[in-house]
Amino acid sequence: MPTALITHSDCLQHINPQGHPEQVARLEHVLAALAGKSLVRVDAPLAEDAHLLRAHPKAHIDAIRAAAPASGLVLLDADTSMSPGSLAAALRAVGGAVHAVDMVMAGDVRNAFVACRPPGHHAEKTTPMGFCLFGNVAIAAKHALEHHGLGRVAIVDFDVHHGNGTQDLCQDDPRILFCSTHQMPLFPGTGQPSETGCDGNVVNVALPEGAGSTAFRQVMEGQVLPAVDAFAPEMVFISAGFDAHRADPLAGLDLVEDDFAWATRRICDLADVHAGGRVVSSLEGGYDLKALAASATAHVDALMARAG
Repeated sequence: MPTALITHSDCLQHINPQGHPEQVARLEHVLAALAGKSLVRVDAPLAEDAHLLRAHPKAHIDAIRAAAPASGLVLLDADTSMSPGSLAAALRAVGGAVHAVDMVMAGDVRNAFVACRPPGHHAEKTTPMGFCLFGNVAIAAKHALEHHGLGRVAIVDFDVHHGNGTQDLCQDDPRILFCSTHQMPLFPGTGQPSETGCDGNVVNVALPEGAGSTAFRQVMEGQVLPAVDAFAPEMVFISAGFDAHRADPLAGLDLVEDDFAWATRRICDLADVHAGGRVVSSLEGGYDLKALAASATAHVDALMARAG
């Protein structure tokens, strides 16, 4: 079975202020790098309210809709803004992740990469933040549980920033294992190893600035992968942030493209054992355009190799 690439041109219409790191060019560079690959290309549908309500209260959804401007930009906080195209883009990002679950569960594809923006792993239940409006991956994970009847799913987040939003949305659900590797100290300031969720279902691994490839692989092998293996998930999600790359301007974890490919292969190994190879990955951060494109390519190549 092939690998799906799920995206939409609406995600190019989410405009941030000039100089903002989460820019349209991020997705343009990723899509250009993947243009020649044998992927099943699918347009991301718009998420339905029923999808959003699996993770966010109606008041949050209504507030995001109400904030969407007819023109210009609206700042939701110092880092997070909306333009006229932002609401549709955010709904495509959620809808793409949900549709990826449906495609993988139907056996149409082995795995999927959702190349949409805005990202989602900082969006808390009632708070948009960190460039994120809705919890894309958390919503997709809950969709796999509630709509497809799975009993356990795991989320592995290797973005350089802690996925505080995903943790907020998932930590009270023992059917979801959330594992995050991230630089600390760094925005958003959460992700202490002492934060372990409702039933040990949260695994936070904090790494110091400059940790590098060896330290990253050691904590993956020593903590994250064993936790996923013990949990035996029936589907695995990846919050694929590539801002831990050594070229990224917002952090300093000092990874390289091959680290993301290696992590993807190791995560897929566990998905093969426990989940019939079912993996859904969604784009999160990554702000050096060249490094982002190269890292996303390495990640997708690993998914494609596993799909066969």
